[in-house]
Amino acid sequence: MRNIILTTVAEPKKDCSGSPIFLTDETIEERKQKILTRMNKLNLDKLVIYGDVEHGSNFEYLVGFFTRFEEALLIIDKTGEINIVLGNENLGKASKSRVQITKATHVSLFSLPNQPNRTDVAFKDLLISAGLDKGQRIGLVGWKNFTSILEDNKHTYDVPYYIVKNIIDIIGDEYLLSNECSIFIGENGVRCTNNPNEIAHYEYGAALASDCILDAMNDLNLGINELELGDKLVRNGQHTSIVTIASSGPRFIKANMFPRDNTVKLGDPISLTVGYRGGLSSRCGFAVENETQLPEGQKDYLERVAIPYFNAYVAWLENIKCGLQGHEIFDLIESELPREKYGWSLCPGHLTAEEEWMSSPIYENSTEVLQSGMLLQIDIIPSVSGYTGSSAESTILLANGSLRNQIKKEYPDMYNRMIERRNYLINVLGINLSEDVMPMCSTVAYLRPFLLAHDKALKVIK
Repeated sequence: MRNIILTTVAEPKKDCSGSPIFLTDETIEERKQKILTRMNKLNLDKLVIYGDVEHGSNFEYLVGFFTRFEEALLIIDKTGEINIVLGNENLGKASKSRVQITKATHVSLFSLPNQPNRTDVAFKDLLISAGLDKGQRIGLVGWKNFTSILEDNKHTYDVPYYIVKNIIDIIGDEYLLSNECSIFIGENGVRCTNNPNEIAHYEYGAALASDCILDAMNDLNLGINELELGDKLVRNGQHTSIVTIASSGPRFIKANMFPRDNTVKLGDPISLTVGYRGGLSSRCGFAVENETQLPEGQKDYLERVAIPYFNAYVAWLENIKCGLQGHEIFDLIESELPREKYGWSLCPGHLTAEEEWMSSPIYENSTEVLQSGMLLQIDIIPSVSGYTGSSAESTILLANGSLRNQIKKEYPDMYNRMIERRNYLINVLGINLSEDVMPMCSTVAYLRPFLLAHDKALKVIK
């Protein structure tokens, strides 16, 4: 166990750039070519990518937008020709696609219930007109890369039955269809690493979430209510990647998941979380100034939960680097924070992008290699019976020397922000870092377990 104390610590600077970065045309073309290369290796004739409002990240990867209310399909031919299938409200957006669309097909079945339905052509025939045909080898992509050791993952689909059935009816053989979500996510998926432009695109959201969390922590005082805290977390009209959490006291009363008018009271457990594309930030602790104000039965919260959690968090940061296999980080956290004692059950870290949790290379016995260009959430969740949890979830980039030099050249302001964040972690919080670790936001590892003590945080003493 490292020498970790709760002491006066200067808070990090809010540093969101304030200006979202667009993906370039070159990035979109690079993405397309990556997909076509994978299709060729798998001998696919077509790739059919499904999207809806909650599961649109793989669809959005080339198109640039998600479908809000509706469902959609993107159909990529091995030749590179791309067609799109859209409902009533999104049909007009085909022309806005970042990747060139050859044909847009209107399928009213993809629309909201009771919207006007076209009656001229059956759904199966519309799919045929969009490019599907008998005997084609088709890869179907939803949003989840199945990795079960008990199931036939290649023939398990997270796409609505009516779509799967009609595709199989068209191609004539169910085994010509396969789940190919692994092209996008999972080991060596095309979305698992990012170029400098993609990193800059995502840094805006990661830093925004971080700034919002810092504001919420600074405004957290007795008498403030959850609604007011929620207002600190949701900002700039940006689309959140998760349900925003601003909770004081008992959670999920009458199954409610959202902030309410409940006010912060002395000794309340506090949970704050917000996520935007590119990263999530969360904090968990108590509305107290010191341990004497902790609830009965949790007076040793620092020693029992918060400090062991922070110790594991520091171990994660100090050891992670390019080239490790996922199990090495998993095993490290198991040694620093044993599951039997601390009750964590999720992967201690995962990839992030448009969605908060894309996939994770960090799991038991994982041989997946941690690569330069990965955006990783530090996501260790202790669950100790009888105690409130602890959390300082944030985002980092793994970047080798070549990628760091690219970032410095192409996005010097972002590079400088990353260096300042590194300096804060090393010089203020006492955390050593590999050169590969480039923080995506300023509040990485900044943990106030006693949230009314605004000037105190955990740090490592050498």
